[in-house]
Amino acid sequence: MKFLGLGATALSVIALTATAASARDQVQVAGSSTVLPYSTIVAELFGENTDFATPVIESGGSSTGLRRFCEGVGPNTIDIANSSRSMRETEIAECAANGVTDIMEVRFGYDGIVFASAVEGNEFALTPADVFNALAARRVVDGKVVDNTAANWTEVNADLPDQEILVFVPGTRHGTREVFEEKVIIQGCADSGAKEVFEAELSEEDAKEACVRLRTDGRSIDIDGDYTETLARIGSSPNGIGVFGLSFYENNTNTLRVATINGVVPTTEAIASGEYPVSRPLFFYVKKAHIGVIPGLKEFAEFFVADAIAGANGPLAAYGLVSDPELASVQQAVADEVTMQ
Repeated sequence: MKFLGLGATALSVIALTATAASARDQVQVAGSSTVLPYSTIVAELFGENTDFATPVIESGGSSTGLRRFCEGVGPNTIDIANSSRSMRETEIAECAANGVTDIMEVRFGYDGIVFASAVEGNEFALTPADVFNALAARRVVDGKVVDNTAANWTEVNADLPDQEILVFVPGTRHGTREVFEEKVIIQGCADSGAKEVFEAELSEEDAKEACVRLRTDGRSIDIDGDYTETLARIGSSPNGIGVFGLSFYENNTNTLRVATINGVVPTTEAIASGEYPVSRPLFFYVKKAHIGVIPGLKEFAEFFVADAIAGANGPLAAYGLVSDPELASVQQAVADEVTMQ
């Protein structure tokens, strides 16, 4: 047998075929903590209502899940990566370098990012500019760039509660962090006028970096765990505000009070209409090379996006998912095993 001249992809396919007989009988999934509860609900229903084994669902964050997904092809690698953001070009290139070339991107719905604090605490009506001015490492005061030393929300906006600034932010491995930066911090940087001042002094890239650089003095605290860790931090620090997915908040309204953003209360209806400004699509990525090798993989993907599961009246919507208005097109793409171009 001669393998000389075969590329990494061909070798991966050969390895996958050779081990098909001893492949796992459970679909393996890892990734976003935001997608975790949705994926877990679907996995349990899939195991209960089909002849396939219940998929194994792990968390770890979007970046961690996609890194594991891109490790290669074969039963010793995961089949699906959950993500609360779309794959980056660098991740697609990493996948390709390891023989993972046929990737199905499945958008199954939408979620919102909310700011929530202890239910018995103050009410907050925030804007992206407020959040930027509270958390950015440097902000603009009287037209000048200064180090951010604001200790109280009233120093940011006199209309906000007299309460210390303490915000628990998802760590950089979480997909929520990327959306938080793009739709809250960078937007707030622009709305506050800081972006214009930064760009007058720095290159465009350095100005963006200046916008997203957060404080390291204990006012903005990265949380590398999932939302339950953020919730626990608020439990021990009543003045803290946490960044959560809408669905997590909606399932913890007995302990959390949500803030408005630009005067809009975050609800599934406000996200579906586009009125709430901080929302994002949710994805899972399927390794097409594993379809037909790992029992139940395609069936699980189809089950996930079925009307009865991801539709407006399904169990995921009951948990807080905003159903994708183009769900029928998503269903067809999964049926046809359409891959990313």
